[in-house]
Amino acid sequence: MAARVLVFGSTGTAGHATTRALRDAGHDVTCYGRSDPAIDGVRFHPGAVTNPAQLATAFAQKSYDCVVSCLASRTGDPADARMIDRDAHLAILAAAKQANVECFVLLSAICLQKPRLAFQHEKRAFETALADSGLTWSIVRPTAFFKSVCGQLDRLREGKPYLMFGDGTRTACKPISDGDLGRYIADCVTDRSRANRILPIGGPGPAVTPREMGAELFRLLGKPPRYRRVPLNLLASIETALRLGGRVLPPLAARAEFAAIGRYYATESMLLWDPAARRYDADATPETGTEHLFDFYARLVAGHADAPRGDHAVF
Repeated sequence: MAARVLVFGSTGTAGHATTRALRDAGHDVTCYGRSDPAIDGVRFHPGAVTNPAQLATAFAQKSYDCVVSCLASRTGDPADARMIDRDAHLAILAAAKQANVECFVLLSAICLQKPRLAFQHEKRAFETALADSGLTWSIVRPTAFFKSVCGQLDRLREGKPYLMFGDGTRTACKPISDGDLGRYIADCVTDRSRANRILPIGGPGPAVTPREMGAELFRLLGKPPRYRRVPLNLLASIETALRLGGRVLPPLAARAEFAAIGRYYATESMLLWDPAARRYDADATPETGTEHLFDFYARLVAGHADAPRGDHAVF
């Protein structure tokens, strides 16, 4: 069934893929934001997500069945996270309810299972508001994106070692491609079995560790594996120093949060968390799609793919 869909966050890689998937599924798609994603067959309505009046105008100009948001703060900075991950989404939700929109599909993150960071708490606050809104909703929590786990390719090409925290086996994930994620999100618009549910999702397995990712990149490059271990306590020391410095120089506080984000991802797997067993469960982590990370690595090494990371780059 075709739906009239208003998309937010369509210029990001996941948002762009989701917008294309919605169009390919036959939906009537309009994107809202500062920049036109320039996707054939998709309308664009310019406006700022932080401007309630502009949001109201967008909803008033056309009747929509569903809102799909792939919007996210760019860096995880606490101020940016509050402005985008919580407040902007609350404004979108209020405008959607005022316009009698029936459903809302949200791209979130699997790391919200164990929230410790500012952006995670802001995202959780909006998830709660959405679930209590009275709209039909779906919250998609994907594991790692392909672009998040391929940032060291240039280092290895230059003959540098692969950086990993500890021995590289403490964490694992089931990375998902933008295309597979976009199609999964698009299907949530009409798949009633996904309504009013939090949906953790990964790509096709098995789960892989950072050490295994590095080994595959070395193999594809035809180079012998070389690793450099980064002690986990080094990240903790950096974060502590920056937080202390932030009391005197406020810009250091934002850097401290970025260090905390790095430490979180260095110590927590992006898999389904089993609270009873107090462990991550790779076998229980749902999978979708057909695109495998190591196939993507092969295309990346051959120059047949790219992976823009922007503000989310760690290495």
